[in-house]
Amino acid sequence: MSHSTSCFVRPFACLAISLSLAACAGQPAAPSLTGTEWRLEALGDSAVMERSQATLTFPEAGRVAGNGSCNRFFGSVRITQGHIGFGQMGSTKMACMGPANEQEARYLAALQKAERYELQGRTLLIHVQGMAQPLRFVQTRP
Repeated sequence: MSHSTSCFVRPFACLAISLSLAACAGQPAAPSLTGTEWRLEALGDSAVMERSQATLTFPEAGRVAGNGSCNRFFGSVRITQGHIGFGQMGSTKMACMGPANEQEARYLAALQKAERYELQGRTLLIHVQGMAQPLRFVQTRP
């Protein structure tokens, strides 16, 4: 490459790099969920049962735990730039009857189809594939 060509190309390369860095800097990082705890308030367009203990906790990066409504669950979670995906979940196997069992099954199935999340103050919304309304949680511990 001749000296005159490199003088012409170099400013454009620097401009392209600068614009790329500025674009990345302009995107705010999604707040971390690590160390937070949440209580389920709405399962899509359905309210949760009164005295429901359905929860969601992010004890450390890449891990999730909670209460499905009567059983404890745990597993992995992948969170990147507003997107969220839950891996395989394990859970206790306590007897769970009637509405609590139905709610737990719907809740855990919804987590498996989670696509993205939003934080609105002390409210966490998890948008789920195939659900018109997101899961809605209220923060119980920062």
